[in-house]
Amino acid sequence: MFLKKIKPFLYLGIFYLIISLIIRAVFFFHPITTASFGFFEVVKVLFVGLLNDIFVFILASAILALYFLFLSNSKYKKPYGYIIFGALALFFLYIWLIPNNIFKQYGGSVTEIALTFVGIKTLFFGLMLFLPTQRIKIRNVLYFTTLLLYVLVIIFNGVSEYFFYNEFGVRYNFIAVDYLIYTNEVIGNIMESYPVIPLFSGIMIVTLTITWFIYKKTKDELLELPNFKQKMVLLGSFIVLCALSALAIPSLMQIKSDNVFADEIEANGLPKFYWAFTHNELDYFQFYSQINQQQAEKNLLSQYPQQTLSRNIAPEQPEQKKNVVLISIESLSADFMEHYGNTQKITPFLDSLADKSLLFTNLYATGNRTVRGLEALTLCIPPTAGESIIKRNDNKNKFTTGSVFKSKGYDVKFLYGGYSYFDNMQDFFGGNGYGIVDRNNFKPEEITFANVWGVADEDMARKAIQVMNAESKSGKPFFNHWMTVSNHRPFTYPDGRIDIPGTSKSREGGVKYTDYSLKLFFDMAKKQDWYKNTVFVIIADHCASSAGKTELPMDKYRIPAMIFSDGFIQPQKFDGLMSQIDVMPTLLGLLNFSYQSKFLGQDVFKKEFQPKAYIATYQDLGFVKDNRLTIISPVKKAKQYSLELEKSDLAPEFKLYYDEKLLKNTDQKLVDDAISAYQSTSYWLKTKQLNK
Repeated sequence: MFLKKIKPFLYLGIFYLIISLIIRAVFFFHPITTASFGFFEVVKVLFVGLLNDIFVFILASAILALYFLFLSNSKYKKPYGYIIFGALALFFLYIWLIPNNIFKQYGGSVTEIALTFVGIKTLFFGLMLFLPTQRIKIRNVLYFTTLLLYVLVIIFNGVSEYFFYNEFGVRYNFIAVDYLIYTNEVIGNIMESYPVIPLFSGIMIVTLTITWFIYKKTKDELLELPNFKQKMVLLGSFIVLCALSALAIPSLMQIKSDNVFADEIEANGLPKFYWAFTHNELDYFQFYSQINQQQAEKNLLSQYPQQTLSRNIAPEQPEQKKNVVLISIESLSADFMEHYGNTQKITPFLDSLADKSLLFTNLYATGNRTVRGLEALTLCIPPTAGESIIKRNDNKNKFTTGSVFKSKGYDVKFLYGGYSYFDNMQDFFGGNGYGIVDRNNFKPEEITFANVWGVADEDMARKAIQVMNAESKSGKPFFNHWMTVSNHRPFTYPDGRIDIPGTSKSREGGVKYTDYSLKLFFDMAKKQDWYKNTVFVIIADHCASSAGKTELPMDKYRIPAMIFSDGFIQPQKFDGLMSQIDVMPTLLGLLNFSYQSKFLGQDVFKKEFQPKAYIATYQDLGFVKDNRLTIISPVKKAKQYSLELEKSDLAPEFKLYYDEKLLKNTDQKLVDDAISAYQSTSYWLKTKQLNK
């Protein structure tokens, strides 16, 4: 009896395990997987992966278990059938007609979902109650539909995991959670990036084929339903399995190795998605190593002349109130530029501009998302665990680069070619005193090309010139922060601009088109009266990919950055190790601004500057100093890597790749320095000390 009654679970489970194995095999051989695997490591990955998949399927089959639990013929007998039908009908009317019912209090689409579910349940219960001769047929239709939904979700999840890994080199994480929030942009991105009609047609054909196969093999079990005692035995067994699975999955997630790709491939994406969903903002003081708070602050602040959080910056030279244009470029890895060894010639303008600029050759992004880059350039503080501050509720009235410029009488704006509600940018920048220019400000005739992420960079370049001309006429200096969008999948742009057609949808095309648009912007800017009195800061928000052999591969955080001002900034290179959070304090130093600072980034030209960088994911917090990479992570873990540059023909300052070797014995001072920086920043944010 037992095996016969669980046949649907067995068939669905085997199908799920096969799909998971196929995905795992694809990940092993995917070009983004740059690690190598020994035989025993492959066996371990497959075995742990199999356990992950089994336990996940057990939990995921709970809905199917409930479906079978409530399959019964006795509930249609008088008077129970009429009582149940009446209760369902009244419940449906309650959801539909009562204005302040419990579902409407939750807001969103909860009411519509509940109304649809209860409506369908009421309809089919009524059909089976009043048409007893058709009961088996109706039950078969419902059973087939249930199987269809399960098979569709299994296949769709497998395809989604592939595309997510193809883009980011990891299983689901916080980014996947974001994708649920910004469905319009994500669906649009998929529609523009992939051949969706063949893809979805293939998914539906496979789904229907597998569903029909499982249905034919298991439908006879609906003819003889288990009695109450048999159901209780099956239910009890299932509850035990669910309890074991719920305990086992977190333990399996804690199994880590030195090979990050192995950890990702053996994982199951669904528990990782759930973890990310429930840990949107990680509490540093719950999950990370700590030292005494006063000591942590003392350690961090010892690098500043005034060893307090709020410090008076008072240069001896007079202030230079020049206009400032900060351009943060989407996904521009250092290795796209010829300076760093690229031979594709996809950044001809930026390479030429770098030779005329103050070029920071050894600079690292704080994270791997746009909101991290914007956070670093706006707040100038190390990244903190969980989501970027931009995405948090407490993201307003912060001490920002914009607030410094505003205190000097500047007109301060954020320019973005897409809709700035995306990634909470409008809420963050608007809540910190920035004016916002985004896609909503474009007239139809101003848009020559657009995709799901926004107008083409060349259109934003023209709009930026308009905005700056208007600001210049007001008589006030301006600070404008422009975030580009075109170097983002689907990498579409107008044809005829570069020698890579827009239909190629290639990363190289996206990079080269962005480079073209920046040249167009500078060509237009040179003709404006304000050009000679303007400083341009050009920097990437993050790299194109963050996947690597270790948790924090150094080359996946290396980004280009330069400051250009014709006749004001002399061309030179700064080769010292530095962070994205140091760029704006350095610029303010070049302008000789006097201000009260809460920035944790430093002016790299001051004698007290200590070469270092902060690089992080959502949970791994890295600190780079003295050829060591220290990583602190949940739960209260710390590890350290030695960093040795790999050999290449490039000049030392442009070498990208490090051999990262895990150290058995860590330098405790560097561990304490890492803890001090991240703990203090988290504490000051929590206590609102980084507000204005």
